[in-house]
Amino acid sequence: MAFVREVPANIDETPLSGERPRDYVERLAREKAEAVDAKTDQVVLGADTTVVIDGMILGKPSSPADAARMLRLLSGRSHDVITGICLRSSRGQIVDASITRVWFAALSEGEIEAYAASGEPMDKAGAYGIQGLASKFVERIDGCYFNVMGLPIALVFKHLRANPAFVL
Repeated sequence: MAFVREVPANIDETPLSGERPRDYVERLAREKAEAVDAKTDQVVLGADTTVVIDGMILGKPSSPADAARMLRLLSGRSHDVITGICLRSSRGQIVDASITRVWFAALSEGEIEAYAASGEPMDKAGAYGIQGLASKFVERIDGCYFNVMGLPIALVFKHLRANPAFVL
């Protein structure tokens, strides 16, 4: 592969009734990969990330108030970040997921409101970006840091390296 290009896939990201979080992100990753036209010699990567606490899926917030609500849920607790990936080529398809546990510090109401008002949480699952202003809230992680950013690079590489369907 000589180059990489980003192609947005316009799909409905609403969870299905009773859908488990891992199944949800794997389905979205697969639908995103399948929504992109690719030539015979191309590999398509679809991915989707969500935050899960108490079995509840936290997607992207709809407003700063919604971001603040999510941050209150995460404050002082651990949660899981799950990213589903789908690698697709003319020779096959692989769907998998990575799960990382993240521990947040207890946040004051002022910290929550200030971060929610920053605008940073608005396009991020769970209303935070570990690589940005919210990095100060993360006490520790167990798993892949890049998964929390939105793409588990080691998992993608493992499948690319191990599967001849993706050696073009």
